[in-house]
Amino acid sequence: MKYFLTGGTGFLGGVIARKLREQGHDLITIARNPDSASGLKEIGAIVIPGDVSDKESMRNGMQGCDGVFHVAGWYKLGKRYRGQGYATNVLGTQNVLSLAEELKISKVVYTSTLAIHSDTKGVEADENYVFRGEHLTEYDRTKAEAHAIAKEFIKKGLPLVILQPGLIYGPDGTSLSDDALRDFLKGKIPLIPKKCAYSCAHVDDVADIHIKAMETAPKGSVYLVCGPSHSFEEIVRIASELTGLKMPLAVPPFVLRISSWMAGLAELFFTLPDMYSSESLRVQAGVTYLGNASKAAKELDYHPRDLRTGLKQTLEYEMKKMGMKPRI
Repeated sequence: MKYFLTGGTGFLGGVIARKLREQGHDLITIARNPDSASGLKEIGAIVIPGDVSDKESMRNGMQGCDGVFHVAGWYKLGKRYRGQGYATNVLGTQNVLSLAEELKISKVVYTSTLAIHSDTKGVEADENYVFRGEHLTEYDRTKAEAHAIAKEFIKKGLPLVILQPGLIYGPDGTSLSDDALRDFLKGKIPLIPKKCAYSCAHVDDVADIHIKAMETAPKGSVYLVCGPSHSFEEIVRIASELTGLKMPLAVPPFVLRISSWMAGLAELFFTLPDMYSSESLRVQAGVTYLGNASKAAKELDYHPRDLRTGLKQTLEYEMKKMGMKPRI
């Protein structure tokens, strides 16, 4: 098969690209600067100049493909990034899906996110969950808008499947939670938040279900493809048990809410690191991003590995990369 992929230079997209090539599929990807996409070229993907915010830059690459994976997404936390998510998350999704419609692509898999619901307040959302309230971040808001666009394309008849991962982790992960785990290994995390929680899945499992969805999921379907739910305190505790490193002190949500307010004042005068921005601290203050993947388990046989197994592999990799001797 011949596939077109957006987001191939990203974390999840890169793993999907590798797995598609390992399975013998032809793959065309886009990159703003193809010279910087050496990893994709090394696995035999065709890399062309393009950007999801520029519809016409994708036309020649998408033409004649059997399917499209739209994985590209913008993700940042911090007041300074407000307004930056629209071009990739909203306009980009509109462009990719409308072009796929024009070119009569047989099937499209779009990577949405569990974060379209922002704080689920301890509830494990499913595909019927209805979000009411104000989104916590620019990422949540723009991905929710993009999700709505994708559902409109389904109504119009586009052969589209929507997947909603939760927190994705794994070797060389790029989220702030991955950065936090690496800082934990370096002994640079003295404090962690209590009560905030995520549904976590290893990147390999999420990549595999994308490919399976392309192959077998009914067109027009929507699936949560998150993993088991854990508080961040539990995540770090497992990491501590696996590595023998000291468990940081956990702080209650009200401390982080106060810290977020103070960071907001500081941001009026200077820029804070992303991890300590008011927005980042706000989503650590007892907030939960939780989902239930029972539908994907039943219909697509999706069974992501447990957190301890996935963390063990991830931490071993990261420790070796840092020159640390794994004690796992």
